[in-house]
Amino acid sequence: MSSELNGRATESPSASAWAPLRRLLWLCAGLSLLAAGAAIAWLKASGAPMRWELLLAVSGGVAGTLLLTGALMGLVFVSNRSGHDASVGRNDSEQ
Repeated sequence: MSSELNGRATESPSASAWAPLRRLLWLCAGLSLLAAGAAIAWLKASGAPMRWELLLAVSGGVAGTLLLTGALMGLVFVSNRSGHDASVGRNDSEQ
């Protein structure tokens, strides 16, 4: 989605808005792994029986929640940076 302007390639605003989302998702992935590990360590320290079902449920629940939260928050920022939010409600006065 780049175009040439005076011999230089430029990105469209919507294409450049996706780069911060990718960084945010990688950050959320790392933090979700740390949080899932911390939750499992806390459960182990509390004396809960360590069954594979518990480990799967806790790690999937914690990591999935944090990844979904980060993805939705990132999509809000992408929508704002790409200009989609500015166009909402612009033609309401014509009705």
